[in-house]
Amino acid sequence: MERLRDHLLETGYTVDGVRDRLGDVAASALAREELVPALRATADGDPLGALIRLWWLGVPVEAASLPAVVLESGLVSADGDTVRADVHLQPWESDGYVVSDRKVRPGDPALRPDHVVGAGGASANLAQLVTRRPADRALDLGTGCGVQVVSLDGRASHVTATDVNPRAIELARLSWRLSGVSGVDARVGSLFEPVADEHYDLIVANPPFVISPGGTLTYRETGAGGDAFCRDLVRETPRHLSPGGQAHFLASWLHVEGEDWRERVGGWLREGGCDAWVVQRDVQDPAEYVELWLRDAAEQGTPGYTERYDRWLAWFEEHKVEAVGFGWISMRNSGTLDPVVRVEQLTHQVALPVGDYVDGVLDAIAAAHRVRDLPSVRLRTADGLLDERVGLPGAEDPMRIVLRQTTGLRRTREVGTVEAALAGVCDGELALGPLLNVIAELVGDGGAPQTEAIRPLIAEGYFLL
Repeated sequence: MERLRDHLLETGYTVDGVRDRLGDVAASALAREELVPALRATADGDPLGALIRLWWLGVPVEAASLPAVVLESGLVSADGDTVRADVHLQPWESDGYVVSDRKVRPGDPALRPDHVVGAGGASANLAQLVTRRPADRALDLGTGCGVQVVSLDGRASHVTATDVNPRAIELARLSWRLSGVSGVDARVGSLFEPVADEHYDLIVANPPFVISPGGTLTYRETGAGGDAFCRDLVRETPRHLSPGGQAHFLASWLHVEGEDWRERVGGWLREGGCDAWVVQRDVQDPAEYVELWLRDAAEQGTPGYTERYDRWLAWFEEHKVEAVGFGWISMRNSGTLDPVVRVEQLTHQVALPVGDYVDGVLDAIAAAHRVRDLPSVRLRTADGLLDERVGLPGAEDPMRIVLRQTTGLRRTREVGTVEAALAGVCDGELALGPLLNVIAELVGDGGAPQTEAIRPLIAEGYFLL
């Protein structure tokens, strides 16, 4: 593996190298799982093109175009004068590599139950969410192909990785060796069973969050009813977080008739004793959701497609499911007897990686919740804040004032004239109460607003303590 890693790097089989070799059109098509542009772009048979065709596109390659280190890696099979990869090997960030089972495409045999999926959009989303703060002990729960461990390399002194699927651990070890990652403590088991009495400064998980009736694919389904697995994951996590420790997960949850999804997910977290932040990034109706995951397993066009689709929809109907939400959950063991849980929807584009500023988001949520004497606090306006005003031409006053963040979560909020004026003068010098009184007099609003009206603006990062 060490020799193979050297060859991959020397040949330019890296994230940037592959994109440069393919060009924007073919690279974008490949992200949509369309291979034809990439096959055309790599038809010359050059060393890098041969690796792309072999490892990423999964097509046969002439043995004569591959060096001995590839042919002797144990990860390919020969068929006459051609060679086919036995695994999917893709470059990852920071010169890392991820090994998984070959990608399934229409016409391929059905997935084996212990299929190990590669790194995709969900893996990237989680890697971008996780705090950049260094950790002593980190846990990757449900490591799969080991991609999160690769992303954590250099940020955690000791890493434990678990998975219920022994094949996942086997392929993850290849990912780590090819990425130059060593010292990972890998264990087999479900949820927190392999680490029953242990505590961590950082816990990450891209769990099997697909909600289906009796699914059998280990990498995405657990057989738990509905969204119970994600619920149990967040409920058990606080017992394994060290003081000040953080956890970051991807998760799905049901939108059930007559129930607010915010209350459903918030209820999972309120008894845990941790500060928590839940963000819904996407919502799909039952049909969209079923189609997505049937495509994921390349079941479209198979004899059982219609029956499987119908049975899945019937399950949703039986349980009064109107939609399925997807997003992330972040938790922090703040050691307080007064934890705060914030649940919200953010479907617009945010600045990436979120991990660069997630600590500040959690700080703001906690500070807004816990500050008691709000009139005496000294606030300052967050950097990069814009004041946008909409009004009729020539009108003295705007019809609408919006504060817009140009960094971080890029939130927008409609505000009144006092809050807008506060954003213009708030520099941390004067206490909030007196400052609001002065502003109210100047703008002529007939009295100072309640300081409590500023608390949500602190929680959302418009004003900083």
